[in-house]
Amino acid sequence: MTILGLLLSSSAFAHSHGHQMTEAEQQAAKGIFADADVKDRSLEDWDGIWQSVYPLLQSGDLDPVFKQKAEKDSSKTVDQVKAYYQTGYKTDVGKIEIENKVMTFYQGDKSASCAYRYDGYKILHYASGKKGVRYLFSCTDSASQAPKFVQFSDHTIGPRKSQHFHIYTGNSSQAELLKQMDNWPTYYPEQLYARQVVDEMLHH
Repeated sequence: MTILGLLLSSSAFAHSHGHQMTEAEQQAAKGIFADADVKDRSLEDWDGIWQSVYPLLQSGDLDPVFKQKAEKDSSKTVDQVKAYYQTGYKTDVGKIEIENKVMTFYQGDKSASCAYRYDGYKILHYASGKKGVRYLFSCTDSASQAPKFVQFSDHTIGPRKSQHFHIYTGNSSQAELLKQMDNWPTYYPEQLYARQVVDEMLHH
């Protein structure tokens, strides 16, 4: 494929989910759904190579996103919005690869892998009245240095290929991890350029 072809296909990818979501999926993405509509999902929904957006925050690339959010919520300044996401996005895991139920976490030049099993999902009820779903997985190898427990949240409540996700990781228990509300490292497909990630966030 030509460079232009790659750019066009990446651009199409960047906007594809916005045109394919049903009304119910759009409502679910906003945290409005019936508990009975939540379905199990396999780790295959998150297959791929994913980049952390935290470096993009640190470089200033995401500043247009924070400006837009501050304009939509007049109770917060741009600096307050950025501080919120600074805490939310913070991570030292720059890349995650997921394939064949194996997750590999990259921290600098170190990596750790484990095969994960599905532990079901939890529906969370927020103070705002909205809801969220976390999909739970646990590492099957006690000797692995990868996180023992992993939870995904991607604004989706049923089988569907993920377009981006928030991830929660820990080693104590799934129940303990469900309490984590402030730090939600966020990942987008590795093939997207910074400007494409920004474009996605501005139109999401």
